[in-house]
Amino acid sequence: MPLGPGESPGFLLWHATLRWQRDIATALAPLDLTHVQFVLLACTWWLNTQGEQPNQLAVARQAGTDVKMTSQVLRALERKGLVEREVDPADTRAKRLRVTDAGAELAPRAIAVVEQADAQFFRPVAVGDAVALLGRLARPETGNPPAGPE
Repeated sequence: MPLGPGESPGFLLWHATLRWQRDIATALAPLDLTHVQFVLLACTWWLNTQGEQPNQLAVARQAGTDVKMTSQVLRALERKGLVEREVDPADTRAKRLRVTDAGAELAPRAIAVVEQADAQFFRPVAVGDAVALLGRLARPETGNPPAGPE
C-alpha cells in the first residue's frame, strides 16, 4: 500500500523545499537577486576570499549547478556589475571570475539576508540537527559534504 502524502518523506521534502524557496526569493527580492544569482554570486565571492579566481566550471561545481545555466546567470550578474568574467590566459576558452567592488559589498549582505531567512525557516528544528540531516542528504556518493558558503 503506498504511503499517503503526509507520510511520504519525499513528498514532504518537496513541499518544504518549495516553501523554503519562496521564503528565500522573498528575502532576496529587495536586493534584486534571484536565488540562483545569489548562490553563484556568493560562491564566486567566497572562492575569491579564499584567494581563488575560479573559472565558470569551478563555480558551477561549487554551487552544484548546471554549467550552461551557470554561464547564463553569470552573464546576468556581469550585466548588473556584480561579477567580471575575464579570459583565462592559460585557456582562452575559459573565463575567470572575480566579484566587483559592488559584488563584494552585496554578497555578504545577501548571505546575511539568506541566513536570517534560513534561521526563521528552520526555527522549529535545532540548527545542529538540521545541518547534520541536510549534510547527510546532500552528500554525494563520495561521502564528502558540499563545500562553500551556504
